Amino acid sequence: MERSTSQDQFVEDTQDIGKALLEIQTEFEGRPDELIPMLQRAQRAIGYLPERALLEISRLTRLPAATVFGVVTFYEQFRLHPVGKHIIRICRGTACHVRGSDRILRDIQTRFNIAPGETTKDRQFTLETVACFGSCALAPVVVIDGSVKGRIDTSKARKILEEIQEKSQGPSVNRSMTKR
Repeated sequence: MERSTSQDQFVEDTQDIGKALLEIQTEFEGRPDELIPMLQRAQRAIGYLPERALLEISRLTRLPAATVFGVVTFYEQFRLHPVGKHIIRICRGTACHVRGSDRILRDIQTRFNIAPGETTKDRQFTLETVACFGSCALAPVVVIDGSVKGRIDTSKARKILEEIQEKSQGPSVNRSMTKR
């Protein structure tokens, strides 16, 4: 499987952004009260909210760019950076921490070479931490693509992520989760 270069990804992003912005122009009237739905629509189409999209939405709504940026940074639902195809969320609550979520987090960080809030270069995985999922009886808890994985340890987490990688990339690809 051939990987795309960052130049290829830039071209793809530019096309996605342009297409999304054209759709927004036809779907919305550009009223200031449409700001949040416009941002949601752009993020759904692009996957995040790049500066170009924010500036265009600012122009369409005739709101200052600072206002648009302020809304985006206020609401947790909006992302200013691309996210991976798969989102890994690790609980950092007390019960999960006591039962080893810190070891799971360190293992994933090491194997993917990313920190919480970051995305792998191939945009396959984004790693996030959550203060508490409220599933303490299942501690430690990891949520992968919205699916709750309870009573997990590093080897179980590794196995799940290897399976996801294998499905995404095929079995012949050298996987980053293999033992180093």
